[in-house]
Order: sequence, then structure tokens, then C-alpha cells
Amino acid sequence: MSSTLLEVKELRVVYDRAVLLSDISLDVGERELVGLVGPNGAGKSTLLRAISGLVLWEKHSLRGTKGVITLSGEVWFKGERIDALPAHEIVRRGLVHCPERRRPFRELTVLENLRAGGHLNANWAETRDHLERVFTLFPRLKERQGQIAGTLSGGEQQMLALGRALMCHPTLLCIDEPSLGLAPMVRAEVFQAIIAIRDAGIAILLVEQEVNKVFQISTRNYILSQSRIVAQGSGAELTADESLRASYLGM
Repeated sequence: MSSTLLEVKELRVVYDRAVLLSDISLDVGERELVGLVGPNGAGKSTLLRAISGLVLWEKHSLRGTKGVITLSGEVWFKGERIDALPAHEIVRRGLVHCPERRRPFRELTVLENLRAGGHLNANWAETRDHLERVFTLFPRLKERQGQIAGTLSGGEQQMLALGRALMCHPTLLCIDEPSLGLAPMVRAEVFQAIIAIRDAGIAILLVEQEVNKVFQISTRNYILSQSRIVAQGSGAELTADESLRASYLGM
């Protein structure tokens, strides 16, 4: 068994009176790939933002407006409680969020985007090593390193998003909907990259609508619905339950 890397305890996020997450508890072990699946609007992206410190940022940014975000519960990473830390300090500790819809710096080049991902590391030699690893994983990014990011295809932008996250040298990578809007052949390429990242020893918490594919590559999975975790287990265990398949998995 791998030792626990990430532990979420009774995490609750409320916006005004709307409960976005209700008493979420989960864990990710070292070198694990853990899937987080469920219907649209269940709170999966909110959970990743809460883990990575972005909900805390949103809470501060809403001061003086009508909306109020409240967050309770605990998030532990490498034995340290991190739910009160700002997002950049969480990144420094090795927990990195790769957001939904890629979000490159569109007017910068591929290389500039990747260097931006490594900006917290003052050691240029290490940054250069990380860059070479990204180019090994994504040769297309090396070919297009001088190209403006906004002109890349959707698949190339997803590779860039993953590459930029890897420049932060993560121990745990939270990846949100990497196949969204991509053609089937490109999706397959992105999933191969995720497998390569896992095989390199980086733990992954993966939010994804392609449930069958997630279950093929994951160690364990959680099903999130209506802001709560309703089931957990291996892909085989979850797909064997006909009620889960019909109600939550669309299978």
C-alpha cells in the first residue's frame, strides 16, 4: 500500500445558501491515480479548486460583494494542513492544479508559457531539466516552442496546460477535464500522456467525463453527485453495481 499523500476531511463549501460541497472526505496515496467522476454540476471542479487553494482566493475576491463563500473542513498534504494556505504556497509544496479548458497565456509563446509554470523555482538548472522532461513527454511542444499559444489546436493547448503544470515539479497533480472538447484521437493521446505522468511517479487526482477510460487507468475512484461522495471503489467494483451505472455513470 502507498502512504497517504493527500487527505481531505469533511470538506464543505457554501456560496451564500447554496451548498457546493457537503462533507467531502477522500484520500490519494503516493503514485496513485485516483478518479473523480459523476454528473455535470456535481461539484468536482469546485473540489479541485478547494484542495488547491483557489476557493480561498475566490473567498477573498468576493469581499464587498453580495456573494459570500464559506469553507470548512481540513485538507492535509504530506502530513501538513494546507487549507488555510494561499494557492502559490500549496504549489510550492508540490500540489499543482491543471484547470479545465486549458487556459494558456494566449499571447505568449509555448516556451514562455512553460517558463511561467516554473517561475516559483529560482534554480535555473532545475527549471531547464523540467523543461527537457516536458519536451520529452510532449515532442510537439518542443516543435512549437516559439509559436503563440493562442494559435495552437485544442489538443496542443491541453498538452501545454499539462506541461506548464509539470514545470512546477508536482508530487500530486489535480487534472480537471483534460479531454473536454477534444477529438477522439487527440483524447487518446492526452490519456497516454496522463499514464506517462503517473508512471513517472507523480500522483494524480483526475476529474473526467470519460468514465470508462478513467476506470481503465485508475487505482481507485470516487463518485460525486449533488455535492456529496455517493460511492467509491475500483472501476470494476463500481461498474458491477447496476444502480450506480444507471444513476451516476451514464453506462
